[in-house]
Amino acid sequence: VQLVESGGGSVQAVGSLSLSCTFYGSRFSLYVMDWYRQAPGKQRELVVTVTNGSMTDYTDSVKGRFTISRDNAKNTVYLQMNNLKPGNSTVYYCKAYHYTRNGLDNWGKGTQVTVSS
Repeated sequence: VQLVESGGGSVQAVGSLSLSCTFYGSRFSLYVMDWYRQAPGKQRELVVTVTNGSMTDYTDSVKGRFTISRDNAKNTVYLQMNNLKPGNSTVYYCKAYHYTRNGLDNWGKGTQVTVSS
């Protein structure tokens, strides 16, 4: 499995960005997909999960502002980020793991999001 994130960039506060994570491998629909973020010097933080059944779970700080979705036909998961804040500036990573938890966690290389005030 290989994951490739895209869509990061720079935006002003209260603006929006949409991230994408494309899954290269087989049977994407059986994988749980996560978005994480990691600020310099801090641990990687789980932002949101979408299960293979499209159930979602958001960390409290992004509820109502971020939306995750997946398109199994395109092997892609999306993260729509609205009302961005400077504190949301960091690198965002995509992670995939099989819903049975068999096998490894697979990570993308990350995409930088910068929000200016």
